[in-house]
Amino acid sequence: MTEYSLAEDLALALELADAADALSLDRFQALDLVVETKPDRTPVTDADKAVERAIRAGLEKTRPDDAILGEEYGGDGAEAHSHRQWIIDPIDGTANFLRGVPVWGTLIALVVDGVPVVGVTSSPALKKRWWASTGAGAWMTDRTGAEPAAESRGAAPHAAVSQSPAPRRLEVSKVSDLESASISYNSLQGWDEAGHLDELMQLSRTVWRTRAYGEMWAYMLLAEGLVDLVGEFDLKAYDVAALIPIVREAGGQFTSLRGSDPLWAGDALASNGRIHQATVDLLNITG
Repeated sequence: MTEYSLAEDLALALELADAADALSLDRFQALDLVVETKPDRTPVTDADKAVERAIRAGLEKTRPDDAILGEEYGGDGAEAHSHRQWIIDPIDGTANFLRGVPVWGTLIALVVDGVPVVGVTSSPALKKRWWASTGAGAWMTDRTGAEPAAESRGAAPHAAVSQSPAPRRLEVSKVSDLESASISYNSLQGWDEAGHLDELMQLSRTVWRTRAYGEMWAYMLLAEGLVDLVGEFDLKAYDVAALIPIVREAGGQFTSLRGSDPLWAGDALASNGRIHQATVDLLNITG
């Protein structure tokens, strides 16, 4: 089996995200968007499927020996035991996507021996992308303030200039007590259905500010230092795999709500690290 450096794997993930963005953005707010309901009663669009197929095709061509697990097309049954496993969520936030809300993104992760080591979160409707690989830090690009290319300003096509903002390194906040923390709980229904709404209410009475930013965006706000804590239930590996290295490389901590390994836990607690254990202790979620 060929071995690749993390830099090579990250470069591939970013290339795959470019292709994914082109597909998803083209279908965003499309009048002919096809929406179906999966057996778990969650929506899936033709864009979800097309993006995952494109990423899979890229991986099968460039990393033929690696296992793949995706939200829409599953895995081969051996992915959880693979040395190298790519985990894909083609559109995290499908409900937002189909309603025309711009908070959604493609998540691409590489897990080596059970540990997420590469993560890319790309949100073309927000014009932002975040990424990380173990030991190389967490980074983002933000195109919201970029000037339009020359071609779009009426210049001749050959004069078009790509505006690529310089990547910015991410760092979590330095808030060190829960009383000063801003948190995202993502969904009241999620905490209620898990039987832990009382714990969330207790946490909300302790912290400074509560919001439900939702989807991958809450975790990226954490990595940027704009939110101090994120917690939620009802998660799959493809919901969190790409987020874990980004939060950790930004200096944060990412576990389950019980403080354990989050990848297959079904829930997540991410923080700036300084308030993590205090939150685990306050919530006291067991079982």
